Amino acid sequence: MTDFHLHISGTLGLLLGVCLAAGVFADLLYLPKVTAYLLVGLLVGPSLLDWVPGEHLEMLEPLLMLAMAIVLFNLGSEFTFTKFRRVAKRCLVLSAAEIFATATLVTVGLLMFGASPSMALLLGCLAVATAPATTILVLKEFRSEGPVTESTGFLVAMNNFACILMFEFGFLAIQLIQGKMETPLGEQLLSVVTDIVGSCLLGIAGGLLVSYGCGLLNSKRWLVLLVATTTFLLGLTESLHIPYLLTFFVMGVTVANTSDYKSKIADELDHLSGLLAVLFFAVHGTGLDIGQFLAAGILGAVYIVFRIAGKWIGVYVAARVTKQPMEVRHWLGACLMAQAGAAIALSAIAVQRNPELGKPVQDIILGSVVLFEIIGPLLIRKSLLETGEVPLAQAINHTTRTPMEQFRSVVDRFRSSMDGREIAPSKNSRVKVSDLIRKTSGIHQSANFDEVVDHIEHSHDNTYPVVDDKFSVVGVIRYPLLSDVMFDLSASTLVRAEDLISVSDVILHPDEPATRAFELFQNETDDCIPVVTRNNPSELLGVVRRSDVVHALISQRRNKR
Repeated sequence: MTDFHLHISGTLGLLLGVCLAAGVFADLLYLPKVTAYLLVGLLVGPSLLDWVPGEHLEMLEPLLMLAMAIVLFNLGSEFTFTKFRRVAKRCLVLSAAEIFATATLVTVGLLMFGASPSMALLLGCLAVATAPATTILVLKEFRSEGPVTESTGFLVAMNNFACILMFEFGFLAIQLIQGKMETPLGEQLLSVVTDIVGSCLLGIAGGLLVSYGCGLLNSKRWLVLLVATTTFLLGLTESLHIPYLLTFFVMGVTVANTSDYKSKIADELDHLSGLLAVLFFAVHGTGLDIGQFLAAGILGAVYIVFRIAGKWIGVYVAARVTKQPMEVRHWLGACLMAQAGAAIALSAIAVQRNPELGKPVQDIILGSVVLFEIIGPLLIRKSLLETGEVPLAQAINHTTRTPMEQFRSVVDRFRSSMDGREIAPSKNSRVKVSDLIRKTSGIHQSANFDEVVDHIEHSHDNTYPVVDDKFSVVGVIRYPLLSDVMFDLSASTLVRAEDLISVSDVILHPDEPATRAFELFQNETDDCIPVVTRNNPSELLGVVRRSDVVHALISQRRNKR
């Protein structure tokens, strides 16, 4: 009998199957699914069970690149020029401080513990990178919204752009110092600039093609157009040896600013990106090597500690100096810890260019990725919960049934199908209002008109609670009623928040069931309702959004079927 060799289609099915099981356990253990996929990949990979042949992982590489490209496209498509200017106004200083602190602390820390200047400089540049796929997909999984979520997307984009530039120019500096420059410095600089400009131009061309095509074609053909454009551009970037990360981010930005259908385009890609994301993290999990993590030794530990410190301290100091909200100061840095794709790819390039320098750098990067890819999603989840930018029910969304209860449900469903009877759904809800709260401090009644507008610009709602000095709700401001004031040039000096409020007695308490919120929304046009404490005077805890209530109740009903 010949030796059994699993076909690549079997490997693909195996990875998807174990990820499906991992997703179930992630719900039960309250883990981000990204972490579960990485861990199960590590389990079936060479480090532990070794069920997946290495050649199969290489054959899946084009699919992984497609997954990364789609994630970067989705990230870029969030940034219209209007939003970019608004976010950049408060985040550019945070980004610059975080990049500088991370690169500096890692470089100095490694020098203190005996690393060579070239190795320390290169690792300092690579430490800046933040894994876009890991970070953005965790944010999407929890449907988070707020200043920390918005700032995270911006800083992730800036980190990877800065990392590519710093790596290229850092490598040139190392070659110049070591006297190993094979071509003149001017030619090397021109080559780097040409690659970056070429990458951006390809992204712009791809974005314009998608915007034009989606406006011309039936929406049923959009997915084919998107996949065709993305895969073709991937091939071009690989053939031309230019950084594809930048190409697809620019492509997304181009679509965001040239298409009326950017939201629908992103929704079309969601049909594909969910499956590719599962495969992406499972395969990356198989590449995590516990042995390399241990072999990284003291320098690996130094790199990990100083990278964590740099990202957190850089954001905290800059946020405090610029008087950013407490949530941003304490939790934004924790959302930037994940590291994988960009750093791994650049470390591989370093090995190709200079094996003697690049190999130890690559060993430390591959070893530290084991930790960063596991703790990164956990820190993001913790940050989102602490800042109130994701409802608790969204972060803890799992079935309430035991395996035996699910078996009985299947039998009952079969019997009802045979008898022609429909099973009446339960009206009991285990979801409480406290599970759906999105934290907000509201608008103080003495806030001037500019402060009200600033709050509205950073909100995704159309109803805004107004509070007094004791944080008691004195009314709400409704966006439609502001239209008459918006164009009054004297509004910014004469109008206060208390002049804009509408009295509303519709409130919720945290211990009430979600069905109570659903009942109130049936009689309201507002998209959110304030949640207050029961003590007297009551204090604003946050708001419950109509979409979160509906999502939670639908999920609960599906789990009970």
